[in-house]
Amino acid sequence: MNLRKRLVVTFITLLSLPIMFLLSSLTLVFVIRDPLLSRHFVIQSIWIMTAIMILFVLIVTTWVNRGVFKHIRELNEAMDHIAKGNFDYSLDENRVDGEFRALFKAYEDMRLKLKESTEERVRDEAQNRELISNITHDLKTPITSIKGYAEGIIDGVADTDEKKERYIRTIYDKTKELDRLLNELTFYSSIDNNKIPYNFKKLDVVDFFNDCVDEVGMDLENRNIYLSYENLLDKGTIIIADPVQLRKVINNIIGNSIKYMDKEKKAVSIRLLDAVDSVRVEIEDNGKGIASKDLANIFERFYRTDASRNSSQGGSGIGLSIVKKIIEDHGGYIWATSKEGEGTCMHFVIRKYFETKKADEESV
Repeated sequence: MNLRKRLVVTFITLLSLPIMFLLSSLTLVFVIRDPLLSRHFVIQSIWIMTAIMILFVLIVTTWVNRGVFKHIRELNEAMDHIAKGNFDYSLDENRVDGEFRALFKAYEDMRLKLKESTEERVRDEAQNRELISNITHDLKTPITSIKGYAEGIIDGVADTDEKKERYIRTIYDKTKELDRLLNELTFYSSIDNNKIPYNFKKLDVVDFFNDCVDEVGMDLENRNIYLSYENLLDKGTIIIADPVQLRKVINNIIGNSIKYMDKEKKAVSIRLLDAVDSVRVEIEDNGKGIASKDLANIFERFYRTDASRNSSQGGSGIGLSIVKKIIEDHGGYIWATSKEGEGTCMHFVIRKYFETKKADEESV
């Protein structure tokens, strides 16, 4: 029985008690006038009627208590747990009905949302602490190198032109690494605030990747890394993309590959493939590879593989999450395949842009 019906029944019952008592009293008045009935019988009748009414009141009170006040106390106790930060105290809505079922359900919805929000906040705080730790480590490594090589030049350790040039080149490379880390942090802040500065436009995929390969090729050549490039797309293949952010994707993937290369002959391959209505890009390396247990998680923010954690080259854990975010914002998707000891291949797909000719539009 729902709360409204229960209260109506209680009200009618309590209202009927005085009436019943009045009727009983009038009956007794007429009975007392009967000389055949003893005084003892009359008194006994009064006690019996009083007992019946008291019992009736107790039954009604218990019924109301169990049906109304008990559930109110349960709700009050549950809210006390929420106020103390205990979001595991639940109420089973299936054991009540009517308005209280709706109230219990509303409490459960609120509890689960608060619990989820609190757990998410705790996770974010833990991730931010980990990020600060990772970034501190990542910044300290190139800064220490820059300081050491600079002191080597100042103190005369680099006593030949060739050695000085090598020291200066190392300082330059470490400065670029610092710049990349700072850019990642800036972009990470943009992701958190949903303020990524996109400037979408039509891009000729072949021309765009030709420029990217020229730029990346120079850096890889300086690192003695072989770059191969294969284009299987038709000239004039168009996508809608932000060239700056798409270049960030390529740089982040290749930068990640460079970190974990362990072969004497290091190599990176870039392939452009036609996937009917989409463009598929593959960037492959011959590095350490990724363990199968880590492969599904590498695009999660702050996730780092065991190799990354144990390596001096380990990153902040946000580079590939940035890549995934950019690709998805372009309407595409990304995944990875890898074999430990052999290398890793990153695959991403972006839909082609098909321009409808004016003549076709007019004929329609």
